[in-house]
Amino acid sequence: QVQLVESGGGLVQAGGSLRLSCAASGRAFFGMGWFRQAPGEEREFVSAINWSGSSTAYSDSVKGRFTISRDNAKNTVYLQMNSLKPEDTAVYYCACSAGPLILPKTPATASYWGQGTQVTVSS
Repeated sequence: QVQLVESGGGLVQAGGSLRLSCAASGRAFFGMGWFRQAPGEEREFVSAINWSGSSTAYSDSVKGRFTISRDNAKNTVYLQMNSLKPEDTAVYYCACSAGPLILPKTPATASYWGQGTQVTVSS
């Protein structure tokens, strides 16, 4: 069983930065990703990274502002979020796919989920 624990969320002003972390435990994890869900909205893809870190993906809304990375020695994936906007406000969820090369870019391709961490960007 894989357990994912997010941290790093909080309240920040527009234009500010936050770094989210996702610590994984259990059996070896594979492709990892971040999703977010605002109140009344569907859960949407934010970013994903494969096992080695050689392949990444971003949604158009965060491309150029967010950077995903991983440290396999620490079993941790990071999401550096810069130039934050009020529309980035949401609960951010870490997700793990079922294979080393599978980037979880849709909820259906995520096999495990974290509990979520709140990110609030004030204007």
